[in-house]
Amino acid sequence: MADPPPNSPLDWSDDGQPRSRLYDDVYFSAEGGLAEARAVFLAGCGLPQAWAGRTRFTIGELGFGAGLNAAALIELWSRERPAYGRLHIFSVEAHPISAEDARRALAHWPELAGLAARLTAQWPGQARGVHRVEFADLGVILDVAVAEVAEALAGWSGRADAWFLDGFAPARNPAMWADEVLALVAARSAPGAAAATFTVAGQVRRGLVAAGFTVAKAPGFGRKRERLTAAMPGPAAAASSVRRVVIVGAGIAGASAARAVRALGGEALVFDAEGRGSGASGNPTALVTPRLDAGLAEPAQLFAQAFRRAIALYEAQPAIIVSRGALQLATQPRDAARFAKVADSDLFEPGALRILSSDETAAWLGEDAPEGLAHRDGLVIEPAPLLAAWAPVVRSVAVARIERIGEGWRLLDADGAVLAQADAVIVAAGLASLGLVEGLPLSAVRGQASFTALPDPPPAAAFGGYAIPTRDGVLFGATNDRDDVARDIRAEDHARNLAALAEGLPMLAARLAGRPLEGRAAIRVATPDYLPVAGAAPEAPAGLFVLSGFSARGFTLAPLLAEHVAALALGAPSPLPAALAAIVEPARFARRAARRA
Repeated sequence: MADPPPNSPLDWSDDGQPRSRLYDDVYFSAEGGLAEARAVFLAGCGLPQAWAGRTRFTIGELGFGAGLNAAALIELWSRERPAYGRLHIFSVEAHPISAEDARRALAHWPELAGLAARLTAQWPGQARGVHRVEFADLGVILDVAVAEVAEALAGWSGRADAWFLDGFAPARNPAMWADEVLALVAARSAPGAAAATFTVAGQVRRGLVAAGFTVAKAPGFGRKRERLTAAMPGPAAAASSVRRVVIVGAGIAGASAARAVRALGGEALVFDAEGRGSGASGNPTALVTPRLDAGLAEPAQLFAQAFRRAIALYEAQPAIIVSRGALQLATQPRDAARFAKVADSDLFEPGALRILSSDETAAWLGEDAPEGLAHRDGLVIEPAPLLAAWAPVVRSVAVARIERIGEGWRLLDADGAVLAQADAVIVAAGLASLGLVEGLPLSAVRGQASFTALPDPPPAAAFGGYAIPTRDGVLFGATNDRDDVARDIRAEDHARNLAALAEGLPMLAARLAGRPLEGRAAIRVATPDYLPVAGAAPEAPAGLFVLSGFSARGFTLAPLLAEHVAALALGAPSPLPAALAAIVEPARFARRAARRA
């Protein structure tokens, strides 16, 4: 096999064992890494007995490495899964290895071959942030945080029932075993949580005790005489009783919420007054690219993680993909520097963003164009089959009111008739959310897109406006008119879209001259800070949530933010780090207003 690339964090020893270049330590025992994982971590945390009868079980891990512990854990879960059980794994890895190196490492154990193939096929990337992997048939979700350990733990919202403390040896990687880190492990532990590790180093024992764990030594594995087990005092907490979630809205936000609720083991019931995809999600095709933010702070991190998650989910349904790759053209003098800063950041996978010269963009588009930024992973997708797959059943009824009843909620129509009762409600109804949830500063933005049949349409490109292929032609636009809620098709808006296209792609505009244009007008929803609202409804009883305000980026943002809201609703760990959850929290506007007052 080929040697790992120069920037890889591992080397291969002569006997085929992966070894860290950074810490000069092995990834797993040469005497039997799988047996060691089972003895030290699985048995050390009392598995599978600890999850017996549990509907949700969460495991944290420090040191994802080659994924061996995760593979061993999922294999055990596949054999000993409790009825209706859901397993959530949160793992931290500051120096991720490639999928190819993971395949080579896991190939030592043929009994894991099928599971290893599935894991490495959706292997977490190298971009900074959280990467989610799903095994839907097994009820398993794996979140891998590519970050320094203290940062990852501080941002995680979950509470682990067990911990695999599997960093490189304390003498070689002391930062992984610092008192601050072990205190964060304790803070992110559920009552009764277990922890296991291969080391018996004094600093680790003292750190765990200081953090609140009771610690004991146990027989070691192989040549190691001893290992540590630890426990957090207290009885295991009861799982959330939320099961049924009603979702209002069947655009990309509502459909994403339905998929996310089902992935967490909940029942999703979807309502939409006009049916699936009737609003801003109903165009023939949609462009999936991130918003480019050269600040590289929380908004940029949110868009990067959301884009990564959306692409992974859409690639899992290849029939919806119309084209791959997208081009962002420079339209302002500062764009070149902005593109370069974003492309050089660690928020995207290596090579995913590439600066193109004007000659390269011209070759891409088939006409003269300025320099640009190529999105290797950008997609154009067909919304209709996606929405149908994620929200297969939609009740076409208007929800007029949502009210609290006991510990749950009920939805009523305009006549006061009860439409449904639920444990939780997610309002994802675009502008109509204003009539169902108070305290949302949402505003309307009318957008009319134009489309027509065209043989051999060019690749997707954005230039202030955008032009993307459809199944039989090209779609371009769109207008952007605030506080206009009419959805009639206007000839003058077709003319505006053509004029904008002529500015960005004049040869394409010339090809379309005189062709009959179809159109679709929809109402997008924006917020004052141009970020979505995703979380608990402001000043409402527990169990009412909002998912809206995506403006023109719904197909990029909605899948990830729906997973965040579904996790809040069902009491599961969110994929969003705390800092990113805070910038989309619906109550942020009320807090800002209170501070100003």
